[in-house]
Amino acid sequence: MIQVQRFDRLGAFRNGWLNARHHFSFGGYHDPARMGFGRLRVWNDDEVAPGTGFDPHPHREMEIVTYIRQGAITHQDNLGNEGRTEAGDVQVMHAGTGIVHAEYNKEDVPTRLFQIWILPDKHGAKPGWGTRPFPKDGAEGLKVLASGRPQDAGGEALPLNADAALLAGTIEAGATVELPLAAGRGIYLVPATGRVTVNGVEVNTRDGASITGEPSLTITAQETAELVLVDVAA
Repeated sequence: MIQVQRFDRLGAFRNGWLNARHHFSFGGYHDPARMGFGRLRVWNDDEVAPGTGFDPHPHREMEIVTYIRQGAITHQDNLGNEGRTEAGDVQVMHAGTGIVHAEYNKEDVPTRLFQIWILPDKHGAKPGWGTRPFPKDGAEGLKVLASGRPQDAGGEALPLNADAALLAGTIEAGATVELPLAAGRGIYLVPATGRVTVNGVEVNTRDGASITGEPSLTITAQETAELVLVDVAA
């Protein structure tokens, strides 16, 4: 089953510095039919104006993955962590027993990002934060950037305290990627740019596709596309 939530149907919030779209219920946007997807609870599509950002605020018991699409974000937290994550890379924050953090766009251009919240499998974990640059070698296909899946242990992906994984990459126009989907799991897929078909179903830029019950995925780029997807227990 593939269900597509079109970009113009997403929840929306805008103020003087933040332009946000919500794939699932968040803040003032509430849709009882869109409370999450398996362990995936939040997928926010944010644009943060230069010189602004999210002031210090707390989180608990959540794995928070931020994928940067344009610009960069600078993280600070009460554990003493500080770092900058730029386009094409991810940062992972383990909220665990509690953390207070801030995120700022210190760049001269708007920062565009996906912020993704995943419910942890391990509660009471030590809070923490990490980021890592990934090679931009132009290789086509999807790479695992963050994961708590057993099969990804020991790899380059940033760790998650959840049986979930975030994959991202670019597919050139006309190219196809095959992706297996294990029984009992689901994939939530968003093209950050471009347009693809997934098993023949069209998914446009910044749409969200919920995928379950498919033994495998055939993803074909109708135009060059930057894809971000999360694999979770459905």
